[in-house]
Amino acid sequence: MDRVGVERLCVFGMPPVEFVHMAADIGVSWIGVGSTAMQYYNPDNYSYWSLRDDPALVRETRTALRDRGVGISLMEGFRIHPDFDLADYGRDMDMLLSLGGRRFNAASTVKDRNQALDGFATLAEMAEKRGLEMTMEIAQPPNINLKASLETLAYVKRPNCKLLIDTMHYFRFGGSVKEIDELDKSLIGYIQLADVPLISKFQSYFEEALYDRKPPGEGELPLREFLALIPRDVIVSVEIPERARQLAGMGTKERVATCIAAARRILP
Repeated sequence: MDRVGVERLCVFGMPPVEFVHMAADIGVSWIGVGSTAMQYYNPDNYSYWSLRDDPALVRETRTALRDRGVGISLMEGFRIHPDFDLADYGRDMDMLLSLGGRRFNAASTVKDRNQALDGFATLAEMAEKRGLEMTMEIAQPPNINLKASLETLAYVKRPNCKLLIDTMHYFRFGGSVKEIDELDKSLIGYIQLADVPLISKFQSYFEEALYDRKPPGEGELPLREFLALIPRDVIVSVEIPERARQLAGMGTKERVATCIAAARRILP
């Protein structure tokens, strides 16, 4: 299986059909998508789109995925928040299934730990009923570490709930290769790959995370050693927004292709 993919953060709001074609053009079989457009940075002036609310776009995306031999490796946009009724995400899960996807990522923005735990448990149960896998990212404030994520998995107690490891978040918040070596590897469901310096030059962590990650080899993370420990059936998807190169005139396809090539060079 070609397990290298590309995440939506790389393409700055590109609509899903165009995203599918771009991925296929550079030889990538997997894309991580959102249920709606990310609107915080849109240098190419894409129109707003929503798979959640546009059945015609779902049909067009399904056709493009089929015709170009691309699959959805992950869908994001499932958020545990006090103002959201988690039951409403059932239709998003069904939409994901209709596109051939089998995995979504859940994130929490609630401060109450118990509320977050119950939210993950509810979403995992909804996913299990549909034959979907749910990942949760090791980046859930205020407990941004592997220990807290493992505690959440133990609380949820469902085999379809696994870890998503974003290498920037994992290593910046104290994670180590040793911890991954000692981890039960069956708990790992997905990897989002990026390189960064070990010490940030940005005042805002999230500005760097959203705009200025680096291809493997251009930062200081122990990515080669990390990837050597990841099971070969786990998708490794680049999540490398490069605003500086975009502003310098490098197009999306060229930027993503460069990141994909760098990822392939370090995969065992």
